Amino acid sequence: MRILGIDPGTGICGFGVIEIKQQNGRTTGRAKMIDNGVITTPAHTPLQERLLDIYESLHEIIKLDQPDCVSIEKLFFTKNITTGISVAEARGVALLVCRQHNLPTFEYTPNEIKKTMTGYGSADKKQMQEMVKLHLNLSEVPKPDDAADALAAAITHSLMHLGE
Repeated sequence: MRILGIDPGTGICGFGVIEIKQQNGRTTGRAKMIDNGVITTPAHTPLQERLLDIYESLHEIIKLDQPDCVSIEKLFFTKNITTGISVAEARGVALLVCRQHNLPTFEYTPNEIKKTMTGYGSADKKQMQEMVKLHLNLSEVPKPDDAADALAAAITHSLMHLGE
């Protein structure tokens, strides 16, 4: 089973694809990283163009990596509501692309992801990145942070629903 993790954002949208081997409905072996990276859009580009870039890029990633489902981070509002709104719009575009590809989509809060990955809902970025590295048996932490966050979302889904 392949899981696409998405860390939504307008300027930087992280993605990560992992593969979990299954036999008779049971997980066999470790998760393996298939792909990861970020979709970046220029800061002074009109929002409609940025959202279109995210849409087209996610469409291509889905076509290339052929995930079976998607795990996306739920929106967490901070003090900056303007940033929160644009992230919500990017998240909406990601959900639309996934729906157009008929992919089951699962949503997790940042705290759920942190707690699943580290056992602590307030874990910092460094702890999260190390757990992604360890879980996927990588030689180094995936960069940039947004790609590691997307992989963490995918791993969270594998642990919560596949019993890995």
